[in-house]
Amino acid sequence: MQTPNRWVAGLTVAGLLFLTVLDLGQHYDVALEVVLALAIARALSLGLSWLRPRAAVVVSLITTAVTAALTTPVSSSEPWPWGTTAAFGHSFVLAIAGARGLGRREQVGWWIVTQALGVVAITLAPDRGGWRGLITMAVLSAVAVVVGDLLRSRGETRRRLAEQETISKVERAERERLQERARIARELHDVVAHHLSVVVVRADSAPHRLTDVPAAVREEFTGIADEARASLTEMRRVLRLLREPSEQPKELGPQPGLLDVAELVESTRRAGADVRLTSDLPSGLDPAVELTAYRVVQEGLSNAVRHALHAVVEVAVRRTAGELEVTVQNEKPPRPVVPAPGSGHGLRGMRERVALVDGTVNAGATPEGGYLVQAVIPIGQEVAGGDHGLGG
Repeated sequence: MQTPNRWVAGLTVAGLLFLTVLDLGQHYDVALEVVLALAIARALSLGLSWLRPRAAVVVSLITTAVTAALTTPVSSSEPWPWGTTAAFGHSFVLAIAGARGLGRREQVGWWIVTQALGVVAITLAPDRGGWRGLITMAVLSAVAVVVGDLLRSRGETRRRLAEQETISKVERAERERLQERARIARELHDVVAHHLSVVVVRADSAPHRLTDVPAAVREEFTGIADEARASLTEMRRVLRLLREPSEQPKELGPQPGLLDVAELVESTRRAGADVRLTSDLPSGLDPAVELTAYRVVQEGLSNAVRHALHAVVEVAVRRTAGELEVTVQNEKPPRPVVPAPGSGHGLRGMRERVALVDGTVNAGATPEGGYLVQAVIPIGQEVAGGDHGLGG
């Protein structure tokens, strides 16, 4: 049940206050100041029922009991121990409190307590009223319990429906995301993978198609073919990640680690870059940490080759207490370089990847005119049997 309009709630509370004053003042022998105090307490309990249901029931029940104790009917025709406004006011509080969250057992418990108070009142003061005076409160409060329970169940049903709608929206969004991933995978396969395959075929066949190819050129063609094959392998791994759920990593092939950094540096040298690996490569670390470090070096070298091809590039992977520090730094290029076009998402992707293992990345220009990429990655628990390998 939703909170009603403030004006409606305010008018309802004011109406109950006014009717309580009239009811007690005309039909019961009680002082005016007591009438006002009881009427205010009755109205307060109704006002609280929308905000503090349990507190409202307690205030209403106490007010009802005090009203019975302090009032004496002016005639035998007046209801006692529960007056008209007491019975209706307390029943309204029970109904609203039930709709606002009181459970069925709790509501029934308050109903029993209410009837028990009436029995005690008749037992202690039989001259003020009779047992018939309990019937109205018993019926009205029972109806209030049922109505409150129905309203609460209706509200819970609406909430569950709203939750189901939210879940459906999330599922639709997830389905659309998977469809978009599949579309991207198809595009990569049909376009990029195709062109890489063509590069491999042309590089492999070039020494046989062309006459009088020097040995150095043949070696260069072989290197190009090898790099294209490696790129094609990485592309297939990415395509598989896009097409298959991420919950099945065990089906994927082995991921590169720190011991593969030396080969990565060597392949970049073969492309014509002056790359130097200036530290040993630790091993035996968490595979996620090693893969992240490898990707940092890979992206750093890619940027260096793109923006500073003829500059010296230094790669360092150092293990400190509890952390792995990865740096890729290039000097200022000896001459201006027109950078190859890129997507601009490399550094962002690197930061996101490192953040997944609780690491940090700093990247920017150096005072000497070069560029530095530095990542610090928590090592975590080592894999048993780890040792240290030498870099190239």
